Amino acid sequence: MPFSSLSEIKTRLDAGETSAVEVAKSYLDRIAAHNNTLNAFVHIDPEHVLAQAEASDKYRSKHEARPLEGLPIAVKDIFCTQDGPTQCCSNILKDFHAPYDAHVITKLKEAGAVLVGKTNMDEFAMGSSTETSAFGPCRNPWNTDTIPGGSSGGSASAVAAALTPAALGTDTGGSIRQPASLCGITGLKPTYGRVSRRGIIAFASSLDQAGPMTRTVKDSAMITAAISGHDSADATSVTDAPGISSLNEWLAACDKTDMKGLKIGRPKEYFVDGMDDAVRTTVEAALKQCEELGAEIVDISLPHTKYAVAVYYVIAPSEASANLSRYDGVRFGHRCDNPEDLLDMYTRSRDEGFGSEVKRRILTGAFALSSGYYDAYYLKAQQVRTLIQQDFIKAFEQVDIIATPTSPVTAFKLGEKTDDPLTMYLSDIFTIAVNLAGLPGLSQPCGFADNMPVGLQWIAPAWQEDTLLGAASAYESATDWTAKTPEAFGGGAT
Repeated sequence: MPFSSLSEIKTRLDAGETSAVEVAKSYLDRIAAHNNTLNAFVHIDPEHVLAQAEASDKYRSKHEARPLEGLPIAVKDIFCTQDGPTQCCSNILKDFHAPYDAHVITKLKEAGAVLVGKTNMDEFAMGSSTETSAFGPCRNPWNTDTIPGGSSGGSASAVAAALTPAALGTDTGGSIRQPASLCGITGLKPTYGRVSRRGIIAFASSLDQAGPMTRTVKDSAMITAAISGHDSADATSVTDAPGISSLNEWLAACDKTDMKGLKIGRPKEYFVDGMDDAVRTTVEAALKQCEELGAEIVDISLPHTKYAVAVYYVIAPSEASANLSRYDGVRFGHRCDNPEDLLDMYTRSRDEGFGSEVKRRILTGAFALSSGYYDAYYLKAQQVRTLIQQDFIKAFEQVDIIATPTSPVTAFKLGEKTDDPLTMYLSDIFTIAVNLAGLPGLSQPCGFADNMPVGLQWIAPAWQEDTLLGAASAYESATDWTAKTPEAFGGGAT
């Protein structure tokens, strides 16, 4: 069972070779054995997990199996769930229990999934290393002295170490794709608006998007098909999303085994000085493999990419400062002891509850939105965001899909960049523009540099997840990188 893909487990369940309870027990055993080392999970309720699995087995015995029947899936601690706490790995939400399920959680339950538990993350998804978590840092199973990426680092670490076959993450500036790259798994960020944001604790409302983190491309397609769809209670959810919609269409997109006729854009701005030489070599080798599969590599330019990090770190903190104003100690969350007055309660509750990185971004955003600075910073950032979007539109007039490194470096040491937030922010330099443009992106393993995983990022036009999945599936079928697993956790050597 360990290191099996979601689709492999589904095949065994459908054939009656195992049961949902047996599958759940095998992963609970691995969590018990390894989570103390990795700190990938921040909440587990084994009895509730087994109760879900038993209910799934009973359902299967009486009805046709649902798309994710009996399959274990972990969820980032940013999704509201009625079962267990939802804390966003922040002291300000410690022991908070949501009164409702996030829309994607409801969709997973309707599809028959067994929810395993909540995974570790950067506090309020603000970070690139899962070191800002109030529950302590998470570790990378390929080298436990290194970070797993962030903010969905717990989900990535758990999948890479086979503590779960799949997990949900959220991606605001690369927080699915970057940790997927650093942990050697597959991570998919859907087009903005394809998946409902209702019940996801907001960081930056115009950027946040939920998506799967899995072993294989097909597994990501299975989960995205289940969680996609219009939600009338979410104003950012698209009513009739173009492109693929049914499960069969999502799975059919994963049947590609070649790239004949595919034009792949290679943006010069993503192969820059300062990028790790071994990462560059590994990604170039992956592009060469794509050529052997029949693709044409076309050099392109995305000239406004150089502004993406600056634009993101104006827009995202600005939206965060507004979203996090609701945590005031009045309605829910942490409240300080014995406040002198209302202002003291607000001030001390927020000071005690929020970590340093969250405070930094709230202050940055509040400044950018303040009177006299809004036009100079936030409005200007939104104007440049439009230019970044237009770059992609022009590029897709020349090519079908774009391929880049996911991260300029492999996983760095724990604590290496915590005192240098600006350097930490550059960790997402290759992923941020995708969120600013609202496009779908996918990271998949494409090799190793210094024995650490390297990710290949695919970027497709809006609503063309089928193109994204087709290219990634063709590359996956011609390589064996998804079969590489951390030896220290019972996997095969690199």
